Amino acid sequence: MEKTVVDFVKVLRTAEVKVSPAETLDAMAALEVVGYQDRTLFKNTLSMLLSKNPDEKETFEACFEKFFTFDDVTKTSQDEQQTEAGEDQFDDEQDGNGQPGQPGGKGSGQGGQSRGDHEEPEDDDLETPPPSSDLGKLLLEGARSDIMIKMAEAGRAVEVNQIVVFTQKGLFTRKIMDQMGLKGLQDEITELQNESGPGERRLAGKLKRARDQLRDQVRDYVEKQFFLHADEHGKQLREELLKKVKLSNLEKRNFKDVQEIVFKMAKKLVSIHSKRRKTYKRGHLDVRKTLRKNMQYDGVFFDLKWKSVKVDRPKVMCICDVSGSVSNYSRFLLMFLYSLAEIIPKVRSFAFSSDLGEVTQLFQNSNLEDAMAKTMRDYGNGSTDYGQMLLDFKRTCMDDVDNKTTIIILGDARNNYGDPKSEIVREMYDKAKRVIWLNPEPRSNWQVGDAEMKKYAPNCHQTEVCNSLTHLERVVSNLLKFAA
Repeated sequence: MEKTVVDFVKVLRTAEVKVSPAETLDAMAALEVVGYQDRTLFKNTLSMLLSKNPDEKETFEACFEKFFTFDDVTKTSQDEQQTEAGEDQFDDEQDGNGQPGQPGGKGSGQGGQSRGDHEEPEDDDLETPPPSSDLGKLLLEGARSDIMIKMAEAGRAVEVNQIVVFTQKGLFTRKIMDQMGLKGLQDEITELQNESGPGERRLAGKLKRARDQLRDQVRDYVEKQFFLHADEHGKQLREELLKKVKLSNLEKRNFKDVQEIVFKMAKKLVSIHSKRRKTYKRGHLDVRKTLRKNMQYDGVFFDLKWKSVKVDRPKVMCICDVSGSVSNYSRFLLMFLYSLAEIIPKVRSFAFSSDLGEVTQLFQNSNLEDAMAKTMRDYGNGSTDYGQMLLDFKRTCMDDVDNKTTIIILGDARNNYGDPKSEIVREMYDKAKRVIWLNPEPRSNWQVGDAEMKKYAPNCHQTEVCNSLTHLERVVSNLLKFAA
């Protein structure tokens, strides 16, 4: 049962319920006390230990019902027995000298019907041999619960929980049936069909029907395992791929998915960096403050003072090139910063192709989609002029830059062979805490053609290639670490 609990914990983690190893061990210890017989008590025990908030409890409820719910064994078994009995009677009618619908070849009269009713149990008792293969015995003689247990064991053996895409359903169905002993059953069916006796042929028919029913059951089992394990796993896989793909290669149909990823990444950064740190950190004694505080006690250390940790949220100015060649990168950086407003309240956002414009108020007073559309419409798709942008920044914003300011510039630094005004970037470098340049092009292109990175890079504290969501997440995370 411990293996089953571990598999269930994996399902919860796939569904983004955070369960630690310690919580898993606590759940196992609790189950040893409450037992496994009472389903409600079993469920409530796991829910109490493995889910912590209303969202996680809702996810836990759905995962538990999918993972620990099986079909109605009694009803299914009765249906199968009735179907099987009807098919056996039809086979007996076919084996006689008469035609279908005329039992015993004597027409539809009472005498012929009595003869057919009398001979069927005699054939069952005397002429139908028992199955010889292990799977055949399980299907015809075993209980439905035994079949389900065997199916679950086979699924664990072939690692059906590793299914990733829906097209693998047939592959895992075949693997599970092979693990359950399909080859031996097939060999037995073939051998029985080659026999001349009616009992062997009847047994072959029963085994074929049981095999087909098993295949349907296994297929349903694999489908449930897919929705349990692979549905969220496939979503995570798609998110990982979108994080790594170049933003310039994204299609419009992917924008909604990427926006969800950006919000999720921002939420993670919020949870990491927005927690208030303790004012004092134990283990680092502040000797001077301790001596000064305890002078009233004649030097006896009654009141110890520890070194304080100052938390200073960053003051960020973000300048985005929204010209045609880099508009996608700027779009997602602005989206990222828009999402981080909870922990970076002092963000000032600017956009430009040539003339620089501030869009901070637009982002604060509009929803994201409207703000992005208006920014691209007002400032995007023009001819790039970094020199003009830097002149505008110096004239309108340089007085606001101080030693607590971080300036982020996102652009390819391609200036159409105009004056780069690199001396203004040097002035930013001297006044600001940090100047970070994010270039979506590979470093090998930074000195090709009209690129001016060779002049801008020496005047920046940090220059990075940034053309994917993974790069953006890393840059913003490092920004928050430096600011703390």
